[in-house]
Amino acid sequence: MQKGFYVDTSRCIGCYSCQVACKTQHSLEVGPRWRRITEIESGKYPDVTRTYVSLSCMHCAKPACMAVCPTGAISKRAEDGIVVVDRAKCIGCRYCFFACPFGAPQYGSDGTMQKCDLCLERLEDGKEPACVATCLGGALHAGTLEELSKLAAEKAATRLAGATQPSVLIAK
Repeated sequence: MQKGFYVDTSRCIGCYSCQVACKTQHSLEVGPRWRRITEIESGKYPDVTRTYVSLSCMHCAKPACMAVCPTGAISKRAEDGIVVVDRAKCIGCRYCFFACPFGAPQYGSDGTMQKCDLCLERLEDGKEPACVATCLGGALHAGTLEELSKLAAEKAATRLAGATQPSVLIAK
């Protein structure tokens, strides 16, 4: 029952509420961003379009970050596939940062790795992740890949490809 995210870029308005909600939920200091908005411009003047994509850890089926961690600080939960970090075990070597093709690992002033955990504390209380709950455009969804695939089928969305098998579906 792998959990992940579905992002509908046609509904994202670039308001950054998901990014702010994440930082607030986790009391993140200035610097680390577990969720970030990427802006993509396309076209040629005067027909320029701007697409916003909200991204975080991809909770990959085969996490490259976990494979290179020398201390075992990164693990994948068997019950839901969420990739988590035990910061007490992290030595701040940054191997995970260089291995992750998505730039998910972040480092704060303590020098240890931190990243999205799909708001585990909220999930355990039966709530949505903070980013999903505050998305003004309804562009973000979290759930099992089966649930997300049903949403994605309605929009002809596709699962991100890659050797790490990211658990994120994106609709254009």
